[in-house]
Amino acid sequence: MILKQRMTATFDGDFVMFLIGMRVNQPWKLHQWLPVTWAMGRMLKELYANPQLGFLHHETGVGRTVIMLQYWRSMAQLQDYASNREAAHLPAWRDFNRRIGLDGSVGIWHETYAASAGSYETIYANMPPFGLGKAGRLSPIGRGSDSAAQRVATFSRAAPPPVADGH
Repeated sequence: MILKQRMTATFDGDFVMFLIGMRVNQPWKLHQWLPVTWAMGRMLKELYANPQLGFLHHETGVGRTVIMLQYWRSMAQLQDYASNREAAHLPAWRDFNRRIGLDGSVGIWHETYAASAGSYETIYANMPPFGLGKAGRLSPIGRGSDSAAQRVATFSRAAPPPVADGH
């Protein structure tokens, strides 16, 4: 559903934005990069099925470099998942290192950012719920929140509302 208005997103408390992806350096080596893709699919399925792990939402952009944007409740929960011996991540990471390692066929990367109230702002126009607007809460932009500077100032002054829906 396209929201035909300007919206902003808010989030109760702190959150973590985790960017992760892979780059197909040697496209003809399907046997190298396809398993990496499948492993991420297994992890996402596991994360959505277990909201107590702290995973909130993801968006994916596909090209030669696949970019996935993930939202997490906390850095601790992201790190707990990454090191959990019972979760899908560690076996996938070990498999990548065993099968691919540093052979150059597939690149992987990630960047992690912790955000707190007043340290971010958003705008969405003519968009379906997306990104932080899907992980958090969307609201229309109005007087006092028309510019990025106003949104940052408003969010940094406001006390976060009580958590109502588990986010």
